Amino acid sequence: MSDQTAPSHGDEDQQRDRHSGAGDSGRAASGQDGANDRSTKNDNGSKNDKDSSNGNSKDEKDGKDGKDANGSGKNKSKKPLIILAVVAVILLIGAFIWWFATRNQVTTDDAYTDGNAITIAPQVSGYVVQLAINDNVYVHKGELLVVIDKREYQAQVDAAQAQLGLAQAQLNAAQVQLDIARVQYPAQYLQAKAQTSSAEANLKQAQAAYVRQHAVDQRATSQQNIDTADAQQQTARASVQQAQAQQQTASLVPQQIRQTQATVEERRQQVQQAEAQLEQARLNLSYCEVRAPSDGWVTRRNVQYGSFLQAGVSLFSIVTPDVWVTANFKESQLERMRPGDKVNVEVDAYPKLELHGHIDSVQLGSGSVFSAFPAENATGNFVKIVQRVPVKIVIDDGMPRDQPLGLGLSVSPKVFLK
Repeated sequence: MSDQTAPSHGDEDQQRDRHSGAGDSGRAASGQDGANDRSTKNDNGSKNDKDSSNGNSKDEKDGKDGKDANGSGKNKSKKPLIILAVVAVILLIGAFIWWFATRNQVTTDDAYTDGNAITIAPQVSGYVVQLAINDNVYVHKGELLVVIDKREYQAQVDAAQAQLGLAQAQLNAAQVQLDIARVQYPAQYLQAKAQTSSAEANLKQAQAAYVRQHAVDQRATSQQNIDTADAQQQTARASVQQAQAQQQTASLVPQQIRQTQATVEERRQQVQQAEAQLEQARLNLSYCEVRAPSDGWVTRRNVQYGSFLQAGVSLFSIVTPDVWVTANFKESQLERMRPGDKVNVEVDAYPKLELHGHIDSVQLGSGSVFSAFPAENATGNFVKIVQRVPVKIVIDDGMPRDQPLGLGLSVSPKVFLK
């Protein structure tokens, strides 16, 4: 029993041990579970802490992003102002540099090439029998250009020569007559004086006979002798008067000689007139040949072979090689401009060509003053307009042969003021 009991106690002990082990195991299990729960809580807490920290970090990051966004927005809003300020500064610097470089320069677009354009017109009328030119050709001074029919003008020369010969013959006759007058008129005066003396002698003789006939006794003479003596006395007296008159006329010897000299001078003037007519006829004949008055280019040709030309009608023009620039500067640009200032000229037709010259002269008057209808501002409303004054610019370095400059080309002169 005891043996049985002992086992029973042993069994109890084993049971207790099992119970205690079970308890321990249970406690251990419960402790492990508690530990697991604590660890789970700790894990959850740490997760929560991590989540909160992550949230806080995200908030901080969002805050930083917001701050960065605000800062970048402010920076973006300032960039255009900075760029505008930089551009303005650059423009101001460029404007100052441009002003400093061009402060002694004056330029204008209202300028063009100018020169001598000689209008050629015939001085006589007639048909063109020879045409030696064409359009835009270069001719030299004295070169034959046009020939007009000469036959009519040659006939006028022949007639003038004949008239001159006649006038010279009349002059020669007048000179011979003058030589005769210088001898004839004094001789006639002497002859008239002699006739007067003879008439006076006859008158004395007739008076003596008249006295004799009337002094004798009537019985010693006859009535016929008395009448004859009376008639001879009257005739002698009349002869004296006639001789005296002729003598008085013949005494005008200087006047008669001067009259003859005047006739000679008249014939001499007629000769000169005939010579002038001959010269005019020869000129008209020479005008049948139209020659170039100067070197230059033929432009605006208006003549054809065989056409009839009227005197004074334009045939063509010759543009001489002398070319200058006429620039119309504003009156406000003339303050420092003086003759002799250097000028650079750019030609629109030849962009790569640059000419050098100087100011030759400034016109004493604006362009509007010399216009066909100058402005009259004495009455009515007045609007001030800046006037332009023509300035002549002479080219110094000559004209390029391969780039001819016609008249009226647009140029841009730049004047360097002193």
